[in-house]
Amino acid sequence: MPHDTPLIATIVAGLGLAFVFGALANRFRIPPLVGYLIAGVLVGPNTPGFVADAGLANELAEIGVILLMFGVGLHFSLKDLLSVRAIAIPGAVVQIGFATALGAGLAWLLGWSMGAGLVFGLALSVASTVVLLRALQERRLIETERGRIAVGWLIVEDLAMVLALVLLPALAGVLGGQPQVDSNASGLLALPASYGIWGVVGITLAKVAAFVVVMLVVGRRLIPWILHYVAHTGSRELFRLAVLAIALGVAFGAAKLFGVSLALGAFFAGMIMSESELSHRAAEESLPLRDAFSVLFFVSVGMLFDPFSLMSNGLPILATLAIIVLGKSLAAFVIVVAFGYPIATALMISASLAQIGEFSFILAELGVGLGLLPEQGRDLILAGAILSIVLNPLMFLAIDWMKPWLEARAAKAAPPVEAKPIGPATAPGEVASVAPEREDGPPPKTKLTGHAILIGYGRVGSLVGAALKDAAMPFLVIEDADKTLAKLRADGIETVAGNAANADVFAAANPEGAKRLILAIPNAFEAGQVVLRARAANPGISVIARAHSDAEVEHLKGLGADTVIMGEREIARGIVEEVLGHKPEAAEPSAA
Repeated sequence: MPHDTPLIATIVAGLGLAFVFGALANRFRIPPLVGYLIAGVLVGPNTPGFVADAGLANELAEIGVILLMFGVGLHFSLKDLLSVRAIAIPGAVVQIGFATALGAGLAWLLGWSMGAGLVFGLALSVASTVVLLRALQERRLIETERGRIAVGWLIVEDLAMVLALVLLPALAGVLGGQPQVDSNASGLLALPASYGIWGVVGITLAKVAAFVVVMLVVGRRLIPWILHYVAHTGSRELFRLAVLAIALGVAFGAAKLFGVSLALGAFFAGMIMSESELSHRAAEESLPLRDAFSVLFFVSVGMLFDPFSLMSNGLPILATLAIIVLGKSLAAFVIVVAFGYPIATALMISASLAQIGEFSFILAELGVGLGLLPEQGRDLILAGAILSIVLNPLMFLAIDWMKPWLEARAAKAAPPVEAKPIGPATAPGEVASVAPEREDGPPPKTKLTGHAILIGYGRVGSLVGAALKDAAMPFLVIEDADKTLAKLRADGIETVAGNAANADVFAAANPEGAKRLILAIPNAFEAGQVVLRARAANPGISVIARAHSDAEVEHLKGLGADTVIMGEREIARGIVEEVLGHKPEAAEPSAA
């Protein structure tokens, strides 16, 4: 080649191998992220053959973290975040303390110093942003009460780790390491130890508070105004560019000027943007890059792993994995149950937090650089991260298996009492943050018959629902977003809370007695699963679905949908009707 192109080589090798091994993993019904991790191991320095640039891979992965947290922020509001503070703050703090103590205990058994134990324990206490959010998104839990608790918990962990990163250099000498002053450091990490511990803590909290104030006062006005201005230009390219520039710019500025983590800065940018009417469009425009760069995150994690360490550090790795998967999960479960939340919520939070990731690597590198953590500790953290990420999908399968058994035991232990609100205590006049009914078990079956089942109540579903209501046709809605469910119930519309692809949720809608099934969700693959369930339960039910391409139309009709409406074709028919003054004949892919 005429010149060296490490960035291109890293992206091509990372995405190419991730696709190959992700597809293989999916073929064998293994989570694709396992394939992404294997791809990273193969292009890493610990295996023969091509070696990608680890530094570039880490930076590309960081972009994935930024975009992912930005996307989560788009579905959040400050009210949502504050609604779970009563469980997220104490829960995260106690869980961090418990996991740190377990890690320090293992470090003591391995003969390490107190400082090494502290760094090691902290690294094992914080969950990976990418893994947790991917798990919630796959199960469509981001907008549920459980999802909000998990994200709020994650934000508290993020803030705690920012504080740990700025305090460790100041405490290195006391903990048995070597104080480090990096002349190239920026943000909070540049604070000298001469400020004293409380001085560093004070400046840290002041800068974080300053960032929050700037975002709430300036960002709240400026970001929506920029979006609306660009939207009125009519350029989709400029709008997409504006969304990415805001997400990356706010994240980078937060890290450089205020010492806040990139992920936290991106989350706040998304949360402020969520107040704009264009937030849904912003989420759609950033989705492709979000997915691509989150894949590169898993590849970069795989690059760090030395598979031969499994043989040289077998028992310590198993002990480390036990702390991450069992110790943290047990602590989270006990905390959430102690606050009065249902067992299903406690299990979901436990599974979400049973892994470690990006902050753990940063802490490990800082600990080694300060002379606090031995290199064996970094190897154990990397091995624990890889294995816990691989096992995380199995944790969710395990909680599905454990949930009925635990709920049955809880029901026997506690005799029926008068119903009362559950959840943490609230201030006078404040609405308690209570888990939705669907978290306590399968939803009750509807008594409706001869009705329509409407799946999804977004921009399309809400229009369909309004028409059904005006026509006085009996129907119910299956939806999993808490805000939408609350609005539907306030309007007197019967609902089933949850994902329609779930057998228990769909059965609650009484498909056997239903006359029509209307799929208003945009995900054709998920819709296909629902069509199969509907046909199995009621072969005579009329199925109407939506699609975005001819391939999706063929997919859904092949699974048994009677009518599939493709948005672009309906728009074209409307335009032709206006021009010609009469309705054109229905195009074949859009009709039964």
